[in-house]
Amino acid sequence: MEGHDPVVLLCLQLTIVLFAARLAGHLAVRLRQPAVLGELVAGLVLGALPVAILQHMRTDASLDLLARLGVLLLLFQVGLESTVRQMLTVGVAATRVATIGVLVPLGLGWLVAHALLPQEPMTVHAFLGATLSATSVGITARVLRDLGCGQTKIARLILGAAIIDDVLGLVLLAIVTGAMASGGVPQPLDVLLVCGKAVGFLAVSLTLGVWLAPHVMRAASRLRASGALLAAGLGLCFALAWLASAAGLAPIVGAFAAGLVLEDAHYRDFTSRGELGLDRLVAPIAELFVPVFFVLMGLRTDLTAFLAPGVPALALALTVVAVLGKVVAGLGAGRGVNGLAVGIGMIPRGEVGLIFASIGQGLHIDGRPVISAQTYGAVLVMVIATTLVTPPLLRWQMARQSA
Repeated sequence: MEGHDPVVLLCLQLTIVLFAARLAGHLAVRLRQPAVLGELVAGLVLGALPVAILQHMRTDASLDLLARLGVLLLLFQVGLESTVRQMLTVGVAATRVATIGVLVPLGLGWLVAHALLPQEPMTVHAFLGATLSATSVGITARVLRDLGCGQTKIARLILGAAIIDDVLGLVLLAIVTGAMASGGVPQPLDVLLVCGKAVGFLAVSLTLGVWLAPHVMRAASRLRASGALLAAGLGLCFALAWLASAAGLAPIVGAFAAGLVLEDAHYRDFTSRGELGLDRLVAPIAELFVPVFFVLMGLRTDLTAFLAPGVPALALALTVVAVLGKVVAGLGAGRGVNGLAVGIGMIPRGEVGLIFASIGQGLHIDGRPVISAQTYGAVLVMVIATTLVTPPLLRWQMARQSA
């Protein structure tokens, strides 16, 4: 399409993604499954078709940007459904679940890598273990929203644990990659620095945000131009996402934190004069961009990588320990809580697992990538399996919870 306005190609790609997402989402709901499962499967189907435009969509920078924006909006929406006070009520249990959910998959992944990849150095085994440690909070958040369970206590526990899990996983990733850069041995000062940045960002952003949010919204309410509430809310979301990235954390952590610090009372000046609340203003924008993220994640999956020698056995072992490690984490939820539902909610690795694996492909030891093409194929299988099994299993458990 040389010589054409580049937005024309993006329009075509969005047409394909949105129609596929809505159709597949509709079929999933008819089958009594969350819509997100249909969107992921739609991406897998599109990626398997030998059509030039679909193959180009895998690497299109503009579409990737919209997908990243979509997951930020999703986590902002999830944060808006809870408050800092509500999250603190499950803080101890969420931290316990997250800690188990990082350490157990790390250890099991290390053992599997050591057993099936004995020729690889210890740092590769550690990296694979780190890849299994994080949770894709975006998948779980979308499933809970699709099921209408986003405001329940167990949902806050799952999401709180998933967020802490992501932070711990990113800290672990930073430690492992730092160890590789320094010859394989983590430097205590570097470890403390990474941990300090993570804890410091969360503490400062939530504390400062709780104090600052009412003042920002009060100032915005004095503006008579339309869209002031939406601009203030999204501005805070994007600002904290940027700050999270600057602190070495995933931007989704900042977006979630922004949603948490905003409460209905903060924009009562807007709603009292007949304007919509922030959650309802964000919803149509999220409905445009969030499906792009899930369809694109499925579309980028290369199914041929599953056929490489040794991949099926490694993929099966990684998938089993990935599921087992998070289910065991649910035991940390405590008495009176559906620990199995919590564990299932922690299972999906989604985009987080793919990010970890792609970082491993970019790191080298003795001239070889830490994550080889075959190992990456096995990680892809694990990511897809954990992502696809979560929606129906979580739906089953949440239905039992409400029965």
